[in-house]
Amino acid sequence: MEDTFSVVTLIDSTTSKIQQLQKAFAELESHRAITLNLKWKELEEHFHGLEKSLKRRFHELEDQEKEYENKTIAAQKLLEKRAAAVVAKEQASLERLQEKRDAAIFAIANARENPAIVPDGTQCGAPSTEEKPKDDMAAESNLEDIKVSSESEDVEVKSYPQLVILCEAMDSKGLHTFISDNRKNLAAIREEIPLALKAAANPARLVLDSLEGFYQMEVPNLDGKKDSNLLGLRRTCIMLMECLSILLTSQDLVSVPDVISEDLKKQAKAMAEEWKPKLDALDLDASNGNSLEAHAFLQLLETFGIASDFNEEQLSRLIPMVSRRRQTADLCRSLGLSEKMPGVVEVLVNSGRQIDAVNLAFAFELTEQFSPVPLLKSYLKEARKASTPVKTGNSSSTAQNEVNDRELTSLKAVIKCIEEHKLEQQFPVDPLQKRVLLLEKAKADKKRATEAAKPQPKRPRANGIGYGPRITNTATDKTFYPRVTDRYPQYVYDRPYAYPVPADNHCPPLMASASYNLSPSHGNYFGNGYQYQAPYLH
Repeated sequence: MEDTFSVVTLIDSTTSKIQQLQKAFAELESHRAITLNLKWKELEEHFHGLEKSLKRRFHELEDQEKEYENKTIAAQKLLEKRAAAVVAKEQASLERLQEKRDAAIFAIANARENPAIVPDGTQCGAPSTEEKPKDDMAAESNLEDIKVSSESEDVEVKSYPQLVILCEAMDSKGLHTFISDNRKNLAAIREEIPLALKAAANPARLVLDSLEGFYQMEVPNLDGKKDSNLLGLRRTCIMLMECLSILLTSQDLVSVPDVISEDLKKQAKAMAEEWKPKLDALDLDASNGNSLEAHAFLQLLETFGIASDFNEEQLSRLIPMVSRRRQTADLCRSLGLSEKMPGVVEVLVNSGRQIDAVNLAFAFELTEQFSPVPLLKSYLKEARKASTPVKTGNSSSTAQNEVNDRELTSLKAVIKCIEEHKLEQQFPVDPLQKRVLLLEKAKADKKRATEAAKPQPKRPRANGIGYGPRITNTATDKTFYPRVTDRYPQYVYDRPYAYPVPADNHCPPLMASASYNLSPSHGNYFGNGYQYQAPYLH
């Protein structure tokens, strides 16, 4: 506040300072001590311009300060609401748990008071041949009631009961196969896996066993990015680790150490140490921010809680390899790498991946340090440079198409980023959308022109014109019809046809033997090369 007051005082005193300067300037002119090429009016306009600029900048800073204060207040209110919501959820969970316990105890008491006959001839609630202490019996009955209740709830919410069966059997290979066979319904399966993992005797062991084929399934001399089976297996491994993390953070479990033992953590760390050298062979540019290997490594550390055993600086260098994965921001927070994110964003900017940098800047509230709009404009500028038409001597239609496709992809990515982060006021998308329409139209026109230029295969006519057998016998005394148009169908006969004549000759034939002959002395023929003989009437 003191700095603000001093600045305001300085701005207010500007007018008096200018007046003092005017008097000094007038005294210099009156004494004629020196020759001045400037007039006082020019100096006055200059100083007034500086004053206006200073005031405008000061007001802008004031507005930004108010906006920042408002954001801070809103963030504090949001945190308070979330904290209250967490407390409410915890209280509701405790109340539900207490209700289940009360219901279980009430059911046990009713069973003891009113024993019911069961099919094996024993009574529900009656003591067995081996007497047990009452406290042990109550504890076992309470536990059984809770188990039955949880199992019935699972059956109600399950769309894929096979998942429960596989988890109960601790069948990691069968789980991989089932997910691969039902990959079309992956979204629904993903929601149900955390619930199905509850049925496993050791969920963490099941998930850790499922990771064994992550590198063992690699085929020699085959690029892993082109092996669809390997890619599907690795995505499934990552999904299973994420689902285990969801299960560990749910309120249904007592504590994480009960699920992940120290022995399992050691095995997970050994697996991570085995995977780590393989990441050194990955190329930062080749991964393009979507590396499954780096994502799986980081997810392994997060799920099994072993990130503290690895160097944070080395882990932060892996983030650009997964910058396009949707889980990256949450993964970085869970690994405790939030403080390293400014350096990660800087690496992305310097490597020409400004869109990934903008997304992470918004996720970690670094937009003051990395302004989104200049980054997006820089990305478009570099994309346009890369899309500059090549020289005519070295150009080809294929190369130009690739250049246009790259520019089109860049424009769509920038538009999507602007819309996701609501930057339309700072960066209007209308010019970008017009450019997209222009490129798409040019692409469609070029495709039509290419298809039209392709040679069309010749097809024979359906009526067989031009493929009939030619007959060489002549008849010069016959009458011929003039040539007809080829568009009318002509009929080809391989031999002459004559109508039969009745034996009594009372009914003369309408047509005698009609033959189709070729005459070398006439040029008028049917389109099929045959001549026609007029009918002979008696």
